[in-house]
Amino acid sequence: MKKNNLIWIIICNILGALLLGSWLASTPTAGYHGPWLALDQSVFYFFNQKLAQGTAFTYFIAFVNMRAFDVVAFVAMLAIFYSYYRKSNVEGKRWLFCIGVAMLVSAVIIKQFDKLLPIDRASASVYFDQLYHNVNWVSQLSGWPAKDRSGSSFPGDHGMMLLIFAVYMWKYIGKDAFVKALAVFIIFSLPRIMGGAHWFTDVFVGSVSFVLLVLSWILLTPLSDIFIGWLEKKLPLRWFVKKREENFRDDV
Repeated sequence: MKKNNLIWIIICNILGALLLGSWLASTPTAGYHGPWLALDQSVFYFFNQKLAQGTAFTYFIAFVNMRAFDVVAFVAMLAIFYSYYRKSNVEGKRWLFCIGVAMLVSAVIIKQFDKLLPIDRASASVYFDQLYHNVNWVSQLSGWPAKDRSGSSFPGDHGMMLLIFAVYMWKYIGKDAFVKALAVFIIFSLPRIMGGAHWFTDVFVGSVSFVLLVLSWILLTPLSDIFIGWLEKKLPLRWFVKKREENFRDDV
């Protein structure tokens, strides 16, 4: 492992620990954490009050918080990934496929660390509703099956998966791919926050800190490269050759 990489791992871990630690070390208020609560509350009510107006905004938030809309986020990631995949030669296609598998494995690993953190945090909508505050439920206002609540929202799994994708794009494809993926992360993380199913800090503290703490040890050490290289050796190259190319080779 390069010396510079070790320095960056230390930096990522310090930043992740400070971010998560500042959230955890605050004085709990009914299970939540003081210094961040004012920000979380401001963000929640900024959007929640707008929902009561019954305008197109209400239906837009309902639409982007429907389960089916999650497919759009997946398609956006797939489109970015495929734009590089289709331009690659056979070896490049296999390599990119292995990167995709490595992403999924990384997501599973980070999720295990998430389970070790003993935090059971209900969504902002549920929390303020339990305090008998006036909460506008987008699912009720629109009549659509929108996700506007969660019994356990920290860290934001949805945002974490999108962020893992973005960081992998940066590591293996480049800054342009990272910028596109980062835009997808921001755009598709916001609906859950705007609808009340997640707090702002679920994504921008929870997801970001977990990625900094865990993914840095995967991507800045040889671990991901070793796994991808091993997988490349296991997957036959012919799997990534189009059928018409195979037929052409047979004819020749």
